[in-house]
Formats: sequence, C-alpha cells, structure tokens
Amino acid sequence: MKLDVRDIEYFAVVAKNGHVGRAAEQLGLSQPALSKSLRRLERSLGTKLVKKTPKGVDLTAVGGALLSRVRGLQLTLEDIAREAADLSEGRAGRVRVGADPAVAVAILPEVCSALLASARKVTVSVTLATSTAGILLPALRRGELDAVVSNIQSAALYNGLVREPLCNNEYVVYCSTTHRLARRKSVVLADLVNEGWVGTEGTTLTSPQSLTEIFASHGLPPPRIALTSDSGLLNHRTVAATDLLGFGTKRMLALYPDLRALPVRDHHQIRQVAVSYRPDAYLSPAALRFIEVVKTTARKLFGEAP
Repeated sequence: MKLDVRDIEYFAVVAKNGHVGRAAEQLGLSQPALSKSLRRLERSLGTKLVKKTPKGVDLTAVGGALLSRVRGLQLTLEDIAREAADLSEGRAGRVRVGADPAVAVAILPEVCSALLASARKVTVSVTLATSTAGILLPALRRGELDAVVSNIQSAALYNGLVREPLCNNEYVVYCSTTHRLARRKSVVLADLVNEGWVGTEGTTLTSPQSLTEIFASHGLPPPRIALTSDSGLLNHRTVAATDLLGFGTKRMLALYPDLRALPVRDHHQIRQVAVSYRPDAYLSPAALRFIEVVKTTARKLFGEAP
C-alpha cells in the first residue's frame, strides 16, 4: 500500500469543508482533480473514505479514523519542516571547534553566548589543545573539526586552508598579587632573571623553549622553569599560590583577581588570532553560522580585524 502525502493532505481539507467544491476552491484545484485525488487515496486504502450527502460529503467510519491520524501526521510534518528549516539556516546542528586554550578564553565565551542566543538547537563541541600545528590543524584537515580558532602561526601550516584574521591577543608576564614585584610600576626582563617560572608544554609562545628564546634575545641567561604542564588552569593557580611567574594573555588575567600583569617595558608581544577552515569541504549551515558569529563577535570585542 503506497500513500501519497499530498492526497492525505487534500483529504483533510475535504473533511474540514464537508464539500469537495469548497475544498477544491480553497486548495486552488479543479473539482475533478480533487475528486481524482480522493479516489486514488481510497484505492490505496481499499475502502471508501467519504460518502455523498445532499449538502456535500460526510466521512465514513474509516474516513473519520483516518482524519484523527492525519492531524497527528500534519503536526509531525510541521515538526519535520521546522527542523529542516532550522538545520538549513544554521539554527540547529553540531559544530566541532578546535581552539588554543588562551584564545578560547579570549573570545569563545562571547561567541558561544551570541551563537546559542540565536540558535538554541545548536550544540558546540570544543577541543582544546596547546599545539595548533601538531594537533588542531591536522584534526581540521582530517575532517574531525569544522573550524580552528587559534593564534596565527607560520603561513606554510595553512596551505590548503582558509585563514581569516579575527583580532590581536596580547601576552603579558603575570604574577600573584602578593608577589614582591606586583606593585612595581615598571620592570625589565633583566629584573626577572632569577625568578622561577611556569611554562605551558606544547605551545609556541609560553613553552620553556619560547621563554628561553625571549631571554636570549635580550642577552640574558635562560629563565628557571619550576613547573611545566599543558594545563593553563594549573599554571595560573600555581602562580597565584607561589612566587613563580607566568606568561599568558591579558584577557586571561581578568578571570583571576589574584593575578596581576607585570609592566615589562622591554618586552611586548602581540599575536594575531584567526579562524581556519577547509575551503573544499562541506561545512554545515551550523558551522558556517559559527564562523560568521566568530568574526562578528571579534569585531565587537576588538574592532576590525588586523
């Protein structure tokens, strides 16, 4: 038994009007065309659905039973149509995002807030990794991620990818509010040679190697790295509880009232943040909506892209 959904919908209009002529007028069909649709539906079901009366048509017992089911079917079809519209317009679906933890703190909370306010059926899955080159971009190329939001690195890493600059992320030296240097109005890197540091493993900016290179560029001996981990939270809380120093983003410090940026006047580091994605891959409407919200949110927070 093969049923045509359109025939069922036409039957429901006939049942509502109790008259084939009025139903045909409402549907914008000719009366013969609507009668043909009714006969086709009756043949499919093997029974009569309507019977003629002096005033039009009445439903048979089977027709009445079908009508009760049609109302549920119409609600289901409306739900399907709404779900399809939500998916096609990016208001529903799943977005898989990769991000550097420092960048995630800088922008993703505001992005998720804006996205979910306008698209409550969207779910966002965020993978945090300190290594953009070693973890995030390879996952993007394999199709495991829809987009990556991270500091811009060597141009060669982005061959075959779209890379759209979003904003600048400022990196600073930070310490606990109780550190003996916390109240200094100005320091230079030479003042920090004998301090202990925390470093983030796997990153290009805050790793022990990067910190050593920064000191070497000023003709200074390498810093003493007391703790290395791939957890920004662990590093931040450790600095807050000790006399160690850390190197991280200025926006991150806003989340930790017990940390303070040191005004290092001979070192200032700004990194561009970008959203990257594959130009030749299918991007769902939800993923496209995410990318657009990332760009819009970055403009609101930081101004025009650098």
